[in-house]
Amino acid sequence: MKKITASVLCLILIFSIFALPAGAVGFEPPFEIQGKAAYIVNTDTNIIVYEKNSEESLPAASLTKVMTNILLIEQYQDQLDSITAELTASIRDTLYGKGMATADIRLGEPHTLRSLMYASLLPSAADATMIIANTVGNGSIDNFVYMMNTKAKEIGCTGTTFVDPVGMSLDNVTTARDMYLILRYAMSLDTLKEAMMTLKFDMSQDGGSTRYAPGMYNLFSTNRMADPQLGADYYRAYCKGGKTGTLEDWQNFASWHVGTKTGETYISVVLNSPNSIDPYEYPTKRPTKRPALYETAELMDWVFDSFSIQPALQTGEPLAEVKVKYSTDADTVMLYPADDMMTILPLGTDESVTQKTFNLPESVSAPIHKGDVIGTVTISLSGQTIGVVELTADRDLSRNDLLFAISKIGEFFGSLYFKVLLCVSGSAVVIYVIFFFSTQSKRRKNKRVRRPSL
Repeated sequence: MKKITASVLCLILIFSIFALPAGAVGFEPPFEIQGKAAYIVNTDTNIIVYEKNSEESLPAASLTKVMTNILLIEQYQDQLDSITAELTASIRDTLYGKGMATADIRLGEPHTLRSLMYASLLPSAADATMIIANTVGNGSIDNFVYMMNTKAKEIGCTGTTFVDPVGMSLDNVTTARDMYLILRYAMSLDTLKEAMMTLKFDMSQDGGSTRYAPGMYNLFSTNRMADPQLGADYYRAYCKGGKTGTLEDWQNFASWHVGTKTGETYISVVLNSPNSIDPYEYPTKRPTKRPALYETAELMDWVFDSFSIQPALQTGEPLAEVKVKYSTDADTVMLYPADDMMTILPLGTDESVTQKTFNLPESVSAPIHKGDVIGTVTISLSGQTIGVVELTADRDLSRNDLLFAISKIGEFFGSLYFKVLLCVSGSAVVIYVIFFFSTQSKRRKNKRVRRPSL
C-alpha cells in the first residue's frame, strides 16, 4: 500500500511542479502590510494575486510542523490508528526549558499516530511533533530532518532549510512561495487537510490517556481565523484551514480560503508579522497577539472585495480572421477561442481589460474543418501573461481542385527548383550543341586528311 501511495504522490508532485502559478495580476491593496513577506495564489487559475518578498528566506517557526506531518502521512497513512508511540526521556529533555507549546503528554503514555498528528497541528504541540519525528525517523531525529529537507526539494522549494521537526530554531527557514508549495502539497493529502481544518480534538478518544475522562482532554486549534466561536475579531467565514507559527514577537500564518458566494479558492502565506501591528488582543488570561491572522484577514478581505473569477474570452465571439487559399466557398475564415479561460479580474470589469497577442499564419489552405486549430492568442493582464488559448475555425471550407492544381503548377514554375532545373537543362543543351558542332568539325577535317592520292 505504501508503494501505491508513493506512486500517487509522485504524480501529484509532478503536477505541482509543472503547474506553478502564473505571474501576479499587478494590482496592489490600498495599504501596506508589515509582515516581511507574503504570497497569495488563486488555486482555480494558478494566478498570483499578491506577493511581497516571496523569495526571501525567513524563520518558519511552527509552520515547520506541516512538513513533519506530510512525512507522517506518507509513511503511515493506513496505520494512524493502529500504531501508538510514547514520549521518551530524551525527547522530553530536548524540549525542556524551550518554552514550546505542548499537549501535556506524559512519559510512557501511549497515543496513536492520528492523535499525535492532531496535537502537532492544532495547538502546535512540540512534544507530539517530536514523537512523530522520532517514529518516522526510526529513532533518529537527524535522519528525519534529512527526510524533511529532501521532501522540500522534491516539492520544488528553493529557499527552505529545516534543522528540527518543530520549528523551535530560527535556522528553520522558508520563503512565502515555498510555504505555498508545501501547504498546497499538504492539502492534496486528504487526512492532513482534514486535520488542518479541525478546530477541536479530544486526545482521550483513542484511549491513550487515563488521566482524563472522555471529552475532558480537548485540544483547540491556534487558527482563530477559522473559528466562529473563539475567533472574535480574527474570524472570517471564508478561512477553511491552516497553520500558525510564532517565535519571539512575530507570527507566521499559512492558510486557505474559499469564497462564501462564488467558491473561488486561495492559498495565502504571511511571514513574520510583528505583534505591534495587531490592534486586537485575544481575551485570554494572558492577552495574545495574532498579527499574521490580522494581516491575512486584511489581505483576503481586499482580495474578495476586489476580484472575481471571470472568463478572459468569450467562446461565442470571433477574435480574428485569416485568409483562405484554394477555396471558392470563402476568402477568409473566422477564428473563435477554443476555451473561455477563467482568470482573475477586478470587480466591475470584464475581459476588455486584458491584452491579447495573436500568433496567426498569413493564410491557411483549404480544406478546413470546423474546430481545426489555426493559431493561438496570449492573454495578459497588467503586463503579466495569464494564459494561452487556441483559436479554431468556425466552419468547414472545401478545396477547389482546379484552383489547387493551377496554384501548384504556378508554384512549380516559380519555384527555385524549377529555376535550377531550367538552368541545368539550358547548360546541358549548350554543352550538347558545343559538343555536337565540335564533333562535326573534327569529322570534316578527318575527311580532308584521308583524301586518296591519284
